[in-house]
Amino acid sequence: MAGFLAQRQWFSPSKPVWWAGILLSLAVGALCYVAADHAVEYDGKARFMHQARNAQYHISAHIDSYTNVLRATASFFDASDNITPADFHRFVSGLQLPQHYPALDGINYCPYLTDAGRDTFEQAARHSGDGRADGYPAFEIRPRDRRPDYSVITMIEPIARFRDRVGLNIAARPAVAESLARARDTGEVSTSGQLIEMNSLGQGGGGMALRLALYRHGAPRETVEQRRANFIGSVGIGFSVPRLVQLAMEQMQVRDVRLRLYDGGSASAPMARNTLLFDSQPLGKNERPSQLYSVVLPLDFHGRQWHTLFSAPKRAWSSRFDLFLPWLAMATGFIGTLMFYLLFHTLSSSRLRAIAMAKEMTSELRDSQARLQQSHHKLRRLAAHADQIKEQERKRIAREIHDDLGQNLLVLRIEADLLATRTRHRHPRLHARAVATLHQIDSTIKSVRHIINDLRPTVLDLGLNPAVEWQIAQFRTRSGMVCEFIEHQQDIRVDDRCATAIFRILQESLSNIAQHARASLVRVELAEVDDMLTMTITDNGVGLRANSRNKVGSFGLVGIEERITLLGGTCAIQGGPNGGTMVSISVPLGHGAPVMDPAMEKSHAARNFLTNIDENQ
Repeated sequence: MAGFLAQRQWFSPSKPVWWAGILLSLAVGALCYVAADHAVEYDGKARFMHQARNAQYHISAHIDSYTNVLRATASFFDASDNITPADFHRFVSGLQLPQHYPALDGINYCPYLTDAGRDTFEQAARHSGDGRADGYPAFEIRPRDRRPDYSVITMIEPIARFRDRVGLNIAARPAVAESLARARDTGEVSTSGQLIEMNSLGQGGGGMALRLALYRHGAPRETVEQRRANFIGSVGIGFSVPRLVQLAMEQMQVRDVRLRLYDGGSASAPMARNTLLFDSQPLGKNERPSQLYSVVLPLDFHGRQWHTLFSAPKRAWSSRFDLFLPWLAMATGFIGTLMFYLLFHTLSSSRLRAIAMAKEMTSELRDSQARLQQSHHKLRRLAAHADQIKEQERKRIAREIHDDLGQNLLVLRIEADLLATRTRHRHPRLHARAVATLHQIDSTIKSVRHIINDLRPTVLDLGLNPAVEWQIAQFRTRSGMVCEFIEHQQDIRVDDRCATAIFRILQESLSNIAQHARASLVRVELAEVDDMLTMTITDNGVGLRANSRNKVGSFGLVGIEERITLLGGTCAIQGGPNGGTMVSISVPLGHGAPVMDPAMEKSHAARNFLTNIDENQ
């Protein structure tokens, strides 16, 4: 117990819990640090991804431009059947490769010949040199072994750099032979996918070659057989992969980026293991993956799947302010949280005192509210009891008037009727007095009937539907308005208490319409749906004003709501958008039939007789 009291004293609001505030501030500062660090890293990665995709686009764009040079070269050879080395030199010189295609090393032409024509071809090649030291030499086919067919380089530019390649049979390499066959059969650009050694050109790394087939001028080439029959050779280009990648890397803002280019094989024959084609930093630093941004982007190289792996240190993509931002966020979060904690702690003591005062005031208010609510419930029960007593008293008085006075008047009328009948021919003066007395009795019976109906309509004993229909008929007679009655069930069975309440609500609503609505059409709808009795009363009058319910001395609408509340139902009274008022009530129903007490059953015949007399008159 002492330990518990000490703990409560330790956490008492009157004493600042400094360690809790410091821990909370440290936690918020750490969260701010993590959030800022993630934001900086996300922003750096976004910049890295943008630059990587930009480099990928540049590589692809350069390959497309080199492919267009290859297609232009094929069109050049297709335009004439007799292209000399001098023509080819002028064509390539016009392309200005160093200025417009810096990674493109050379363009060559290889005619296709079979072993049967090799000797004739070599005899002509031995005398094909132009005599210049840096020009085209006389050559023989290399390598010297015999093959069924050959693709020999006969023209290549710039010749000064590739003079030793003239006469080389490129089909001697199986991969190149396969690429040539694919280019011949498809008519599209083809590549072997293998690197070409560039050390002889004074460059590090390797190159890549593309070839495009040539066919006889004007010959058909729609099918594979036609292309094979009309195949006369091919043109090719070679470009430096390091220089191609270097051109793309020059577009990146950060230089400390490592790019590795891999060949994954063709789509029809993927490689089990990717082949490294180029690495911009072969001796790069071995940094942990968590310290690097990296992404692999695909690249389509004429049917071969290349993969470009970009990687760069995260710190290279962040400025000094970015590196300082997480610490600044942590300091801001720590100081701000500590200040809010101190402010909260200062206010909490005042708040606790205010809460103590508020609790006392709330307790008194709740006691007052409970007494007021109890008084309200008592008043509601008293009003319900008074209304029930009033209805019972009306019912009793109407029954006594009907049974006693009604029966006496009935007997008097029978006697007066007999007297008038018997004196009709013998005593005219007495007959006239008897007839006058009979009319006076009938008038008295009618007055008694009106008084009984005002107290409690006898038609209520016949059921709710007849009572509603009778009240609507009386309303039509008194007001002259058009009143429609829509009933969905012919016989709705409710107890006497519910039927009386529904009838009084209808009376009150029709009375309000007659006095205030200035309507010309009234519609009453009565229905029983899912053990719920609903009645809707609508009119096309001036509508319900906003202060109608609060008018002094007006309790009609309040009485309607109270009657429905006592029955456990709901009531909605609202005005329409274009005028008019709708009163909608809904009360739960039981399935018991209305019970008629014995006194009513004994006088039922007398009531019907009085009703018939009144209607006949």
